[in-house]
Amino acid sequence: MPTHLIWFRTDLRLHDNLALAAACRDSKANVIALFISTPQQWHQHNMAPRQAAFMQTHLQALQSGLAEKGIPLLFREVPDFTATVNELARFCAEQNVTHLFYNYQYEINERQRDARVEKTLNEVVCQGFDDSVMLPPGSVMTGNHQMYKVFTPFKNAYLKRLKEGLPECVRAPAVREGKDVTAEAITLGYPQQAFDQEYFPADEKSALARLRHFCQQQAAEYEQQRDFPAIEGTSRLSACLALGVLSPRQCLHRLLAECPDTLEGGAGAVWLNELIWREFYRHLMTYHPELCRHKPFITWTDKVQWRNDPHALKAWQEGNTGYPIVDAAMRQLNETGWMHNRLRMIVASFLVKDLLIDWREGERYFISQLIDGDLAANNGGWQWAASTGTDAAPYFRIFNPTTQGEKFDKEGEFIRRWLPELKTVPGKAIHSPWEWAQKEGIELNYPRPIVDHKQARLKTLAAYEAARIA
Repeated sequence: MPTHLIWFRTDLRLHDNLALAAACRDSKANVIALFISTPQQWHQHNMAPRQAAFMQTHLQALQSGLAEKGIPLLFREVPDFTATVNELARFCAEQNVTHLFYNYQYEINERQRDARVEKTLNEVVCQGFDDSVMLPPGSVMTGNHQMYKVFTPFKNAYLKRLKEGLPECVRAPAVREGKDVTAEAITLGYPQQAFDQEYFPADEKSALARLRHFCQQQAAEYEQQRDFPAIEGTSRLSACLALGVLSPRQCLHRLLAECPDTLEGGAGAVWLNELIWREFYRHLMTYHPELCRHKPFITWTDKVQWRNDPHALKAWQEGNTGYPIVDAAMRQLNETGWMHNRLRMIVASFLVKDLLIDWREGERYFISQLIDGDLAANNGGWQWAASTGTDAAPYFRIFNPTTQGEKFDKEGEFIRRWLPELKTVPGKAIHSPWEWAQKEGIELNYPRPIVDHKQARLKTLAAYEAARIA
């Protein structure tokens, strides 16, 4: 009797899991599952403790769900990816595994690890699947069979492919008879920090319910509400997508069920656009692996002379820059492990374009805090903000943090929620609290701005221009 092994990684779900479905297709096969923890590898890549806690919670829920299907989820811990290959070889030999099923990961270290696994397990049939995307890398290319470098033509080609035929969702596996499953303890061996289960679903059923609610109640209004952090106008499903608790195909089909004209630009199209951005960065990383190695997409931007200013970096990290919208956003990140998407753009622009600090410092700090940490999306977002990436904002387009606050948190509702020291500042004065305090003769318990935006803008433009012509 063949033994099928599903190797779980960032695909922690029963429904619409391509590797799991394939492994269970043969009703006579013995099916087992495995998760391998790699604490040293995660530490090297600064995984957030909240994301580790989120992962462990979902692994335990997945283990229970698999047990109900008659499939044991076993657990092993090794230091890093090199040890993973050896451990997997030992495990397959011990369990007499004949077939290995797994879902692809597109980061370069993960791809190299998987290549070594397939080479090492030369007596095991290995099958990989493009599970974390709606359409696989390589399926949406230019007329010259090259990867798109600009988002809009990629999106148009992508939508055309979707209209030609939607990717299917596969069912959860049926119960496998005669299998008594004993649960192994799952402890990741990595620092963990509690997360808010009200905002981040702690099991697959809750994640599916959140997706359904968003598509029914909020997706049609997403375009009008998504830029205002005081409003719960976003899906907050990014953490589930990052760990594969939900698949993007499930998101697509649920969205189309509730908003049927989405592909024609109707209600729901703007949220689908966000899903396609996620795909764009994944596809891009596959064809440009240097993005995984801290390299900018636009090569000349590597010549920008960044400032080495640990005090300014720390002020930004802690939310003490003197710019309320920036500080409120950073405190939201530090407190919850999540940040509203509009705010991610604002704080990234501030770090790079006002403080002239290397975007890689911001990318690293974000991944160390985010419960929805995802290399492709995080790198893509930071390079966009820093004007170093594909489809990036031109380097001379620089957000004014004060006017951004005035535009997207007009009355300061979000700011007051996260900066209680400014709760007495009235109305729109919240965006320039020191100007108000000076007029009123009041001393605020809040830092003065650490940089003058107008002067900083000129220095940044000069730095980029010098790098461009160097």
